[in-house]
Amino acid sequence: MGQGALRAPLGLVCGLLLLLGSGGLGSPGTATRRPWEEEPGPEAEGGAWGRVRYEAVKKHLGAVGALSKRGWQALACRVWREGCEEEEEEREEEEESSRSPGWSLPLMGQDYLEILSAWYCSFGKCCETGDCRVVNNITGLETDLNGQLHGQHLAKEVVIRAVRGFLQNPRTEKALVLSFHGWSGTGKNFVARMVASHLYRDGLKSECVRVFISLFHFPHHMYVDSYKVRLKKQISETVQLCKQSLFIFDEAEKLHFGLLEAIKPFTARSDNKGQVDYQRSIFIFLSNLGGNAINEVALDFWRAGRLREEISMEILEQQLRLELQEREENGYARSHLLEENLIDFFVPFLPLEYHHVKLCARDAFLARGLPYTEAALDEVARMMVFVPKEEKLFSAQGCKSVSQRINYFLP
Repeated sequence: MGQGALRAPLGLVCGLLLLLGSGGLGSPGTATRRPWEEEPGPEAEGGAWGRVRYEAVKKHLGAVGALSKRGWQALACRVWREGCEEEEEEREEEEESSRSPGWSLPLMGQDYLEILSAWYCSFGKCCETGDCRVVNNITGLETDLNGQLHGQHLAKEVVIRAVRGFLQNPRTEKALVLSFHGWSGTGKNFVARMVASHLYRDGLKSECVRVFISLFHFPHHMYVDSYKVRLKKQISETVQLCKQSLFIFDEAEKLHFGLLEAIKPFTARSDNKGQVDYQRSIFIFLSNLGGNAINEVALDFWRAGRLREEISMEILEQQLRLELQEREENGYARSHLLEENLIDFFVPFLPLEYHHVKLCARDAFLARGLPYTEAALDEVARMMVFVPKEEKLFSAQGCKSVSQRINYFLP
Protein backbone atom coordinates (compact mmCIF):
# COMPACT_ATOMS: atom_id res chain seq x y z
CA MET A 1 0.00 0.00 0.00
CA GLY A 2 1.49 3.35 -1.07
CA GLN A 3 2.00 6.34 1.17
CA GLY A 4 -0.40 8.49 -0.81
CA ALA A 5 -3.14 5.87 -0.48
CA LEU A 6 -2.94 6.03 3.30
CA ARG A 7 -2.31 9.78 3.59
CA ALA A 8 -5.34 10.82 1.57
CA PRO A 9 -8.03 8.96 3.57
CA LEU A 10 -6.57 10.12 6.90
CA GLY A 11 -6.46 13.77 5.82
CA LEU A 12 -9.94 13.58 4.36
CA VAL A 13 -11.48 12.12 7.52
CA CYS A 14 -9.75 14.64 9.77
CA GLY A 15 -10.76 17.53 7.47
CA LEU A 16 -14.41 16.57 7.53
CA LEU A 17 -14.39 16.24 11.29
CA LEU A 18 -12.77 19.65 11.65
CA LEU A 19 -15.27 21.35 9.42
CA LEU A 20 -18.23 19.71 11.11
CA GLY A 21 -16.89 20.60 14.54
CA SER A 22 -16.12 24.22 13.67
CA GLY A 23 -19.40 24.94 11.93
CA GLY A 24 -17.65 25.38 8.58
CA LEU A 25 -20.32 23.36 6.77
CA GLY A 26 -24.03 23.87 6.95
CA SER A 27 -23.98 26.99 9.17
CA PRO A 28 -27.38 28.69 9.41
CA GLY A 29 -27.89 31.76 7.26
CA THR A 30 -24.87 31.18 5.00
CA ALA A 31 -24.79 30.76 1.25
CA THR A 32 -23.47 27.65 -0.45
CA ARG A 33 -20.10 29.37 -1.06
CA ARG A 34 -17.33 27.65 0.93
CA PRO A 35 -15.53 29.73 3.62
CA TRP A 36 -12.13 29.23 2.01
CA GLU A 37 -13.19 30.66 -1.37
CA GLU A 38 -11.47 34.02 -1.97
CA GLU A 39 -14.44 35.73 -3.66
CA PRO A 40 -16.05 37.90 -2.50
CA GLY A 41 -13.68 37.91 0.56
CA PRO A 42 -14.15 37.61 4.28
CA GLU A 43 -15.69 41.11 4.72
CA ALA A 44 -18.72 40.06 2.67
CA GLU A 45 -19.51 37.48 5.30
CA GLY A 46 -20.08 40.04 8.00
CA GLY A 47 -17.12 42.35 8.50
CA ALA A 48 -14.77 41.62 11.37
CA TRP A 49 -16.73 38.55 12.53
CA GLY A 50 -16.48 37.03 9.05
CA ARG A 51 -12.73 37.65 8.97
CA VAL A 52 -12.30 35.86 12.32
CA ARG A 53 -14.18 32.82 11.06
CA TYR A 54 -12.30 32.88 7.81
CA GLU A 55 -8.89 32.95 9.49
CA ALA A 56 -9.91 30.25 11.98
CA VAL A 57 -10.95 27.84 9.24
CA LYS A 58 -7.75 28.51 7.30
CA LYS A 59 -5.74 27.74 10.41
CA HIS A 60 -7.68 24.52 11.02
CA LEU A 61 -7.21 23.36 7.46
CA GLY A 62 -3.49 23.94 7.70
CA ALA A 63 -3.44 21.85 10.85
CA VAL A 64 -5.27 19.07 9.02
CA GLY A 65 -2.58 18.90 6.37
CA ALA A 66 0.16 18.83 8.97
CA LEU A 67 -1.62 16.19 10.99
CA SER A 68 -2.16 14.06 7.90
CA LYS A 69 1.59 14.10 7.24
CA ARG A 70 2.43 13.41 10.88
CA GLY A 71 -0.19 10.66 10.93
CA TRP A 72 1.43 8.85 8.04
CA GLN A 73 4.89 9.22 9.60
CA ALA A 74 3.65 7.85 12.90
CA LEU A 75 1.94 4.93 11.20
CA ALA A 76 5.05 4.15 9.18
CA CYS A 77 7.17 4.23 12.33
CA ARG A 78 4.71 1.99 14.10
CA VAL A 79 5.17 -0.66 11.43
CA TRP A 80 8.78 -0.07 10.30
CA ARG A 81 10.82 0.96 13.32
CA GLU A 82 14.14 1.72 11.67
CA GLY A 83 15.28 5.34 11.91
CA CYS A 84 12.14 6.62 13.65
CA GLU A 85 13.47 7.53 17.10
CA GLU A 86 14.34 11.16 16.28
CA GLU A 87 11.13 11.64 14.31
CA GLU A 88 9.07 10.38 17.24
CA GLU A 89 10.82 12.73 19.66
CA GLU A 90 10.19 15.73 17.37
CA ARG A 91 6.56 14.75 16.94
CA GLU A 92 6.04 14.46 20.70
CA GLU A 93 7.60 17.92 21.22
CA GLU A 94 5.38 19.44 18.51
CA GLU A 95 2.23 17.94 19.97
CA GLU A 96 3.20 19.13 23.47
CA SER A 97 3.82 22.69 22.32
CA SER A 98 0.70 22.90 20.14
CA ARG A 99 -1.69 21.54 22.73
CA SER A 100 -4.26 24.18 23.75
CA PRO A 101 -7.70 24.24 25.46
CA GLY A 102 -10.61 23.49 23.17
CA TRP A 103 -8.45 22.15 20.32
CA SER A 104 -8.72 18.34 20.49
CA LEU A 105 -7.55 17.37 17.00
CA PRO A 106 -4.11 16.04 18.02
CA LEU A 107 -5.81 13.69 20.48
CA MET A 108 -8.46 12.77 17.94
CA GLY A 109 -5.79 12.20 15.34
CA GLN A 110 -3.95 9.86 17.70
CA ASP A 111 -7.16 7.89 18.25
CA TYR A 112 -7.61 7.53 14.49
CA LEU A 113 -3.99 6.53 14.18
CA GLU A 114 -4.53 3.72 16.68
CA ILE A 115 -7.55 2.53 14.69
CA LEU A 116 -5.69 2.73 11.39
CA SER A 117 -2.68 0.93 12.84
CA ALA A 118 -4.90 -1.87 14.17
CA TRP A 119 -6.60 -2.08 10.77
CA TYR A 120 -3.25 -2.41 9.03
CA CYS A 121 -2.11 -5.08 11.48
CA SER A 122 -5.19 -7.13 10.74
CA PHE A 123 -3.73 -7.72 7.26
CA GLY A 124 -0.10 -8.27 8.10
CA LYS A 125 2.59 -8.89 10.67
CA CYS A 126 3.41 -5.87 12.81
CA CYS A 127 5.41 -7.17 15.73
CA GLU A 128 9.08 -8.00 15.85
CA THR A 129 8.71 -11.33 17.67
CA GLY A 130 6.19 -13.11 15.49
CA ASP A 131 2.52 -13.37 14.71
CA CYS A 132 0.50 -10.45 16.11
CA ARG A 133 -2.72 -12.19 15.24
CA VAL A 134 -3.10 -14.10 18.52
CA VAL A 135 -6.68 -13.82 19.77
CA ASN A 136 -6.95 -16.44 22.57
CA ASN A 137 -10.73 -16.48 22.35
CA ILE A 138 -11.45 -18.96 25.13
CA THR A 139 -15.11 -17.94 25.36
CA GLY A 140 -15.57 -18.68 21.64
CA LEU A 141 -13.73 -21.98 22.02
CA GLU A 142 -16.00 -23.03 24.88
CA THR A 143 -19.12 -22.00 22.96
CA ASP A 144 -18.13 -23.90 19.82
CA LEU A 145 -17.10 -27.02 21.73
CA ASN A 146 -20.45 -27.05 23.50
CA GLY A 147 -22.35 -26.52 20.27
CA GLN A 148 -20.40 -28.61 17.77
CA LEU A 149 -18.58 -31.39 19.65
CA HIS A 150 -21.07 -34.17 20.35
CA GLY A 151 -20.89 -36.90 22.97
CA GLN A 152 -17.59 -35.73 24.51
CA HIS A 153 -18.35 -34.21 27.91
CA LEU A 154 -14.89 -35.11 29.24
CA ALA A 155 -12.97 -33.71 26.27
CA LYS A 156 -14.86 -30.42 26.48
CA GLU A 157 -14.20 -30.05 30.19
CA VAL A 158 -10.53 -30.99 30.12
CA VAL A 159 -9.56 -28.96 27.05
CA ILE A 160 -11.27 -25.77 28.24
CA ARG A 161 -9.89 -26.08 31.77
CA ALA A 162 -6.37 -26.87 30.59
CA VAL A 163 -6.09 -24.19 27.89
CA ARG A 164 -7.75 -21.46 29.95
CA GLY A 165 -5.58 -22.17 33.00
CA PHE A 166 -2.42 -22.22 30.89
CA LEU A 167 -3.12 -18.95 29.07
CA GLN A 168 -4.19 -17.12 32.22
CA ASN A 169 -1.09 -18.18 34.15
CA PRO A 170 1.56 -15.44 33.76
CA ARG A 171 4.35 -17.72 35.05
CA THR A 172 4.08 -21.17 33.56
CA GLU A 173 6.71 -23.73 34.54
CA LYS A 174 6.58 -25.68 31.29
CA ALA A 175 4.80 -26.00 27.98
CA LEU A 176 1.24 -27.33 28.04
CA VAL A 177 1.11 -30.92 26.74
CA LEU A 178 -2.23 -32.52 25.85
CA SER A 179 -2.62 -36.08 24.57
CA PHE A 180 -5.91 -36.86 22.78
CA HIS A 181 -6.95 -40.54 22.69
CA GLY A 182 -9.85 -42.40 21.14
CA TRP A 183 -11.16 -44.11 18.04
CA SER A 184 -10.98 -42.49 14.65
CA GLY A 185 -13.79 -40.05 13.94
CA THR A 186 -14.55 -39.19 17.57
CA GLY A 187 -13.37 -35.57 17.28
CA LYS A 188 -9.65 -35.43 18.07
CA ASN A 189 -8.65 -33.58 14.89
CA PHE A 190 -11.80 -31.49 15.08
CA VAL A 191 -10.91 -30.21 18.57
CA ALA A 192 -7.26 -29.58 17.65
CA ARG A 193 -8.35 -27.46 14.68
CA MET A 194 -10.84 -25.64 16.85
CA VAL A 195 -8.16 -24.80 19.43
CA ALA A 196 -5.96 -23.39 16.66
CA SER A 197 -8.79 -21.31 15.16
CA HIS A 198 -9.72 -19.75 18.51
CA LEU A 199 -6.18 -19.03 19.71
CA TYR A 200 -4.97 -17.60 16.37
CA ARG A 201 -6.86 -15.47 13.90
CA ASP A 202 -5.37 -17.50 11.00
CA GLY A 203 -6.00 -20.88 12.63
CA LEU A 204 -3.93 -23.69 11.17
CA LYS A 205 -2.49 -21.25 8.60
CA SER A 206 -0.87 -19.16 11.32
CA GLU A 207 2.91 -19.03 11.25
CA CYS A 208 2.76 -19.85 14.98
CA VAL A 209 0.98 -23.18 14.40
CA ARG A 210 2.80 -26.26 13.10
CA VAL A 211 1.06 -29.52 12.21
CA PHE A 212 3.03 -32.75 11.84
CA ILE A 213 1.50 -35.97 10.46
CA SER A 214 3.63 -38.96 11.35
CA LEU A 215 3.47 -41.01 8.15
CA PHE A 216 3.57 -37.91 5.96
CA HIS A 217 6.39 -35.91 7.56
CA PHE A 218 8.40 -38.81 9.03
CA PRO A 219 7.63 -41.83 6.82
CA HIS A 220 10.94 -43.75 6.93
CA HIS A 221 12.55 -44.89 10.17
CA MET A 222 15.93 -45.16 8.45
CA TYR A 223 16.02 -41.35 8.27
CA VAL A 224 15.02 -40.75 11.87
CA ASP A 225 18.27 -38.94 12.70
CA SER A 226 17.73 -36.36 9.98
CA TYR A 227 14.07 -36.08 11.01
CA LYS A 228 15.16 -35.31 14.57
CA VAL A 229 17.44 -32.50 13.45
CA ARG A 230 14.76 -31.01 11.21
CA LEU A 231 12.04 -31.31 13.85
CA LYS A 232 14.15 -29.61 16.53
CA LYS A 233 14.99 -26.82 14.13
CA GLN A 234 11.36 -26.24 13.13
CA ILE A 235 10.18 -26.13 16.74
CA SER A 236 13.00 -23.79 17.76
CA GLU A 237 12.42 -21.41 14.86
CA THR A 238 8.68 -21.26 15.53
CA VAL A 239 9.19 -20.53 19.23
CA GLN A 240 11.75 -17.83 18.43
CA LEU A 241 9.30 -16.20 16.04
CA CYS A 242 6.22 -16.47 18.24
CA LYS A 243 5.81 -15.89 21.94
CA GLN A 244 2.90 -18.36 21.91
CA SER A 245 3.22 -21.42 19.67
CA LEU A 246 1.03 -24.43 18.98
CA PHE A 247 2.35 -27.81 17.77
CA ILE A 248 -0.01 -30.60 16.70
CA PHE A 249 1.22 -34.16 16.11
CA ASP A 250 -1.32 -36.32 14.30
CA GLU A 251 -1.02 -40.14 14.42
CA ALA A 252 1.30 -39.70 17.39
CA GLU A 253 1.33 -43.44 18.12
CA LYS A 254 3.28 -43.89 14.85
CA LEU A 255 6.01 -41.44 15.81
CA HIS A 256 9.40 -43.10 16.19
CA PHE A 257 10.70 -43.29 19.75
CA GLY A 258 13.63 -41.07 18.74
CA LEU A 259 11.29 -38.31 17.55
CA LEU A 260 9.39 -38.35 20.84
CA GLU A 261 12.69 -38.04 22.65
CA ALA A 262 13.61 -35.10 20.41
CA ILE A 263 10.38 -33.35 21.43
CA LYS A 264 10.92 -34.03 25.14
CA PRO A 265 13.31 -31.11 25.91
CA PHE A 266 10.74 -28.63 24.61
CA THR A 267 8.09 -29.98 26.98
CA ALA A 268 10.23 -30.35 30.10
CA ARG A 269 10.59 -27.87 32.94
CA SER A 270 13.48 -25.47 32.52
CA ASP A 271 14.67 -22.15 33.92
CA ASN A 272 15.49 -21.09 30.32
CA LYS A 273 18.34 -18.86 31.40
CA GLY A 274 20.06 -17.71 28.24
CA GLN A 275 17.79 -19.93 26.14
CA VAL A 276 14.66 -19.61 24.06
CA ASP A 277 11.51 -19.68 26.20
CA TYR A 278 9.44 -22.77 25.36
CA GLN A 279 7.15 -22.39 28.35
CA ARG A 280 4.45 -20.53 26.39
CA SER A 281 4.08 -23.35 23.84
CA ILE A 282 1.24 -25.86 23.55
CA PHE A 283 1.80 -29.42 22.30
CA ILE A 284 -1.16 -31.58 21.26
CA PHE A 285 -0.69 -35.28 20.42
CA LEU A 286 -3.50 -37.11 18.59
CA SER A 287 -3.56 -40.87 18.90
CA ASN A 288 -5.88 -43.86 18.39
CA LEU A 289 -4.08 -45.61 21.24
CA GLY A 290 -6.28 -46.22 24.24
CA GLY A 291 -9.41 -46.27 22.12
CA ASN A 292 -10.22 -49.87 23.03
CA ALA A 293 -9.81 -49.21 26.76
CA ILE A 294 -12.06 -46.13 26.52
CA ASN A 295 -14.69 -48.09 24.58
CA GLU A 296 -14.71 -50.92 27.12
CA VAL A 297 -15.43 -48.47 29.93
CA ALA A 298 -18.22 -46.84 27.91
CA LEU A 299 -19.71 -50.26 27.09
CA ASP A 300 -19.59 -51.37 30.74
CA PHE A 301 -21.47 -48.22 31.78
CA TRP A 302 -24.12 -48.82 29.10
CA ARG A 303 -24.60 -52.45 30.13
CA ALA A 304 -24.96 -51.35 33.75
CA GLY A 305 -27.68 -48.90 32.72
CA ARG A 306 -25.57 -45.88 33.66
CA LEU A 307 -25.32 -42.67 31.65
CA ARG A 308 -22.12 -42.05 29.70
CA GLU A 309 -22.00 -38.60 31.33
CA GLU A 310 -21.27 -40.41 34.60
CA ILE A 311 -17.91 -41.62 33.25
CA SER A 312 -15.19 -39.74 35.12
CA MET A 313 -11.64 -38.74 34.26
CA GLU A 314 -10.30 -40.73 37.20
CA ILE A 315 -11.54 -44.00 35.71
CA LEU A 316 -10.47 -43.31 32.13
CA GLU A 317 -7.08 -41.75 32.82
CA GLN A 318 -6.03 -44.79 34.82
CA GLN A 319 -7.13 -47.13 32.03
CA LEU A 320 -5.36 -44.99 29.42
CA ARG A 321 -2.04 -45.00 31.25
CA LEU A 322 -2.17 -48.77 31.70
CA GLU A 323 -2.80 -49.41 28.00
CA LEU A 324 -0.15 -46.93 26.85
CA GLN A 325 2.52 -48.43 29.10
CA GLU A 326 1.74 -52.05 28.20
CA ARG A 327 2.02 -51.69 24.42
CA GLU A 328 5.76 -51.89 23.84
CA GLU A 329 5.50 -51.49 20.06
CA ASN A 330 4.55 -47.82 20.36
CA GLY A 331 6.96 -45.01 21.12
CA TYR A 332 4.78 -43.70 23.93
CA ALA A 333 5.55 -46.70 26.14
CA ARG A 334 9.30 -46.19 25.84
CA SER A 335 9.47 -42.42 25.73
CA HIS A 336 10.23 -40.21 28.70
CA LEU A 337 7.06 -38.24 28.05
CA LEU A 338 5.21 -40.85 30.12
CA GLU A 339 8.02 -41.80 32.44
CA GLU A 340 8.69 -38.22 33.53
CA ASN A 341 5.00 -37.21 33.55
CA LEU A 342 5.48 -34.52 30.91
CA ILE A 343 1.99 -35.07 29.50
CA ASP A 344 -0.22 -32.75 31.54
CA PHE A 345 -3.62 -34.07 30.47
CA PHE A 346 -4.77 -37.29 28.82
CA VAL A 347 -7.96 -36.36 26.99
CA PRO A 348 -10.29 -39.32 26.32
CA PHE A 349 -12.71 -39.25 23.39
CA LEU A 350 -15.64 -41.59 23.93
CA PRO A 351 -17.13 -43.73 21.12
CA LEU A 352 -20.07 -42.08 19.38
CA GLU A 353 -23.58 -43.50 19.44
CA TYR A 354 -26.39 -43.38 16.88
CA HIS A 355 -27.87 -40.05 18.04
CA HIS A 356 -24.42 -38.44 18.01
CA VAL A 357 -23.97 -39.44 14.36
CA LYS A 358 -27.34 -37.82 13.60
CA LEU A 359 -26.12 -34.57 15.20
CA CYS A 360 -22.98 -34.71 13.05
CA ALA A 361 -25.15 -35.20 9.97
CA ARG A 362 -27.28 -32.21 10.96
CA ASP A 363 -24.14 -30.07 11.31
CA ALA A 364 -22.96 -31.22 7.88
CA PHE A 365 -26.24 -30.20 6.27
CA LEU A 366 -26.17 -26.82 8.00
CA ALA A 367 -22.53 -26.22 7.03
CA ARG A 368 -23.55 -26.49 3.38
CA GLY A 369 -26.69 -24.44 3.82
CA LEU A 370 -28.86 -27.43 2.87
CA PRO A 371 -32.31 -28.26 4.26
CA TYR A 372 -32.70 -31.56 6.08
CA THR A 373 -35.35 -33.77 7.62
CA GLU A 374 -35.26 -36.25 10.51
CA ALA A 375 -35.68 -39.00 7.95
CA ALA A 376 -32.57 -37.81 6.09
CA LEU A 377 -30.55 -37.71 9.32
CA ASP A 378 -31.67 -41.24 10.18
CA GLU A 379 -30.73 -42.47 6.73
CA VAL A 380 -27.22 -41.00 7.03
CA ALA A 381 -26.78 -42.59 10.46
CA ARG A 382 -27.95 -45.99 9.19
CA MET A 383 -25.21 -45.91 6.54
CA MET A 384 -22.58 -46.17 9.28
CA VAL A 385 -21.28 -49.43 10.75
CA PHE A 386 -22.02 -49.96 14.45
CA VAL A 387 -20.24 -52.26 16.92
CA PRO A 388 -20.09 -54.53 18.93
CA LYS A 389 -21.81 -57.08 16.78
CA GLU A 390 -24.47 -57.86 19.37
CA GLU A 391 -25.32 -54.40 20.72
CA LYS A 392 -24.48 -52.31 17.64
CA LEU A 393 -24.00 -49.38 19.99
CA PHE A 394 -20.95 -47.42 18.79
CA SER A 395 -20.16 -46.06 15.33
CA ALA A 396 -17.00 -47.81 14.13
CA GLN A 397 -16.01 -44.67 12.17
CA GLY A 398 -17.35 -42.12 14.59
CA CYS A 399 -18.53 -39.18 12.51
CA LYS A 400 -15.84 -39.58 9.87
CA SER A 401 -17.25 -39.63 6.31
CA VAL A 402 -20.64 -38.27 7.45
CA SER A 403 -20.16 -35.07 5.44
CA GLN A 404 -19.45 -37.14 2.32
CA ARG A 405 -22.50 -39.32 2.80
CA ILE A 406 -24.93 -36.40 2.60
CA ASN A 407 -23.90 -36.10 -1.06
CA TYR A 408 -26.49 -38.80 -1.69
CA PHE A 409 -29.18 -36.28 -0.80
CA LEU A 410 -28.06 -33.59 -3.18
CA PRO A 411 -30.28 -33.02 -6.26
